[in-house]
Amino acid sequence: MKAVYPKADVQRCVVHKVRNALNAVRKKDQAAVAEDLKPIYKANTQEEAKEKFRAFKDTWQKKYPKVVKSWEQDLDVLLTFLTYPSSIQPMIYTTNIIERTIKEIKKRTKTMNSLPTEKAAEKIVYLQSMDYNQRWAERKLRSFGHAYSTLQEMFKQRYGTERE
Repeated sequence: MKAVYPKADVQRCVVHKVRNALNAVRKKDQAAVAEDLKPIYKANTQEEAKEKFRAFKDTWQKKYPKVVKSWEQDLDVLLTFLTYPSSIQPMIYTTNIIERTIKEIKKRTKTMNSLPTEKAAEKIVYLQSMDYNQRWAERKLRSFGHAYSTLQEMFKQRYGTERE
């Protein structure tokens, strides 16, 4: 992705990272680990989140070094959402909406016994994507209006001024 979109932010799905971490710990520790992870992704700033991660690391490093190492390696891309306005952070810290879209496309193509050409498959993906774009364009995201000007400024700084 970075080869094609070098200035794009990368956000890993926090929900999946938590699930994967919990799958790697003993049943008896899962609730405690989950509670100790929550302050990391519920922090208000990246600095605060990193501070909370250090506390998590101190607590769990000896018992679950692989879980801690995995979080440590991915921490920057797990906390990207914290650089965005707080009003839209809940919408971007997970990839569930993307995964739901892919699931719907798979469901659509699976019902067809075979697709005669690659173009036929592309057409189905295109039409399904257009359908989602249409529906999402009509949705009002809560608090997006508050974030809009901040996002505009962020993108102007990143990509320069708007085209004329």
